Amino acid sequence: MTKPSASERQADVIVVGAGPAGSTAATYLAQAGADVLLLEKTAFPREKVCGDGLTPRAVRQLVRLGIDLDEPGWVRNQGLRIVAGGFRLEMPWPDLATYPAYGLVRTRLDFDDILARHAQKSGAHLHERTAVTGPLMDEKSGRIVGVTATTVDDAGRKDGDEITFRAPLVLAADGNSTRLSLAMGLRRREDRPMGVAVRTYYTSPRHGDDWLESWLELWEGQPGKSSLLPGYGWIFGVGDGTVNVGLGVLNTSTAFQSVDYKDLLKRWLDQTPEEWGLRDRNRTQPVRGAALPMGFNRKPHYANGMLLVGDAGGMVNPFNGEGIAYAMESGEMAAGVVTQALSRTSPAGQERALQGYVSALDERYGGYYTLGRLFVKAIGKPQVMKLATRHGLHHEALMRFTLKLLANLTDARDGDVMDRIINGLSKVAPAA
Repeated sequence: MTKPSASERQADVIVVGAGPAGSTAATYLAQAGADVLLLEKTAFPREKVCGDGLTPRAVRQLVRLGIDLDEPGWVRNQGLRIVAGGFRLEMPWPDLATYPAYGLVRTRLDFDDILARHAQKSGAHLHERTAVTGPLMDEKSGRIVGVTATTVDDAGRKDGDEITFRAPLVLAADGNSTRLSLAMGLRRREDRPMGVAVRTYYTSPRHGDDWLESWLELWEGQPGKSSLLPGYGWIFGVGDGTVNVGLGVLNTSTAFQSVDYKDLLKRWLDQTPEEWGLRDRNRTQPVRGAALPMGFNRKPHYANGMLLVGDAGGMVNPFNGEGIAYAMESGEMAAGVVTQALSRTSPAGQERALQGYVSALDERYGGYYTLGRLFVKAIGKPQVMKLATRHGLHHEALMRFTLKLLANLTDARDGDVMDRIINGLSKVAPAA
C-alpha cells in the first residue's frame, strides 16, 4: 500500500462541520470503532447565532452522549413562559417517559466546544481551522470519495497548502450554507419554510430566570397599527449576569423581506420594563442574525456517498425553530447507518444500509414536518396569528397540547390523549 503524503489523509468517514450535528455523529462513529475525521473551518471556542435554549428533547441527546450536566455552566429551566395580549402563562415541561422534565441554557460559545471536545475524546480526529473547498469525486462512479481543504487563519483567510482528505463516506454537517451540498448539486427547496433569527446579549437581573420566556406578539409597525408577524421573541437567562434576547420570523409573512430585524428587536424590547435592563447601554454583544432552514428544505438526505445532517439537511423544526435537538438526533441516526454500512461486505449491501438513513428520517420527522409546514402557512396570515395570541392563552388545556405539539414532546407508548392525537396526526400526514 502506498503511504499517504503529508498533504493527504485517509479515514473511514469524513464529517464536515463540528457543530452539534457533526460532533454528535463523530462521537458515535468513533465510539463504534470507525476512523473519523472531523473538519471544522473555525477554532473553538467560537461564536454561533442561537437562542442558547435547549428543550428536553435536546437534553435527552446530551444525556445519551454522556455529557456531564452537573458541571458549572448549565442553567436548568422548568418550562416555557408565554407572553401575549397582556397575558402570561407558565407551562412546565411535560412529565414523560421518553424525555426529561427540564430544559437547559448554555451559550453556543461553550456548547459547541464541549461537544467537539467530547468527540475528540471519543477518538475522532478533529481538525480546526480547516476549511473544505470542495468534494473529491470518483469520475467513474459519480460518488464522493473525499474532500479538498485548506487551513485558514482566525479571519478565515487561507494560510496553508491544499490538503486532500479521502474516505468512502462523507457527512455534510456544514450548516445552512452547506457549501459542500451546493458543490454536489443539492439546492435549497423553495417550497419549504425558512426563518430568520437575530439575537444579542444584555446584562440583566433576569439572568437567573428558570423559565424560557417567549413573547408571541411581534408587530411589523407600531402595536395595533400594523400586521402581527409570524414568529416570537425570546428572553433566556444565561446565569452569568446576562440574558440571551432575540426574535425569529418566518418567511410565510408578506413582510419577511422588508422587515428591519434589528429595529424590530429594539422596538419590542422598548416595551419591556426599564428595570430588566434590555436597552442599548446594557448590550454586551452586537446583534447578529442567521437563517433557519426548516422542514427538510434540502434533499435527498443521502446520495452518492454523502449524508446530510442537521441544518445542512434543513432539519429545523418548523413549529418552533428548534434546531439543536434535531441536529444531534440526525447525527446519531447518520452514525448508526454509516456504522452498519461499513460492516457490509458488498457495495450493494452498503448502499441498502445507507438508504436506510432516508427512510429513518422520513419515519421520524416526515409527517410531523408536513404538519409543521401547514402550521407556518396558517400563522403567516396576520388574522390567524392575532386569533391565536389573543384567545389561545386563556385555554390552559389547549396550551398544554400546543406545547407538546410545538416542542415535539410526546411518548410513543403509554402516552396520554394529547400524545396519541399528536402521534396519530404525524403518522397519517404524508412525508414529502
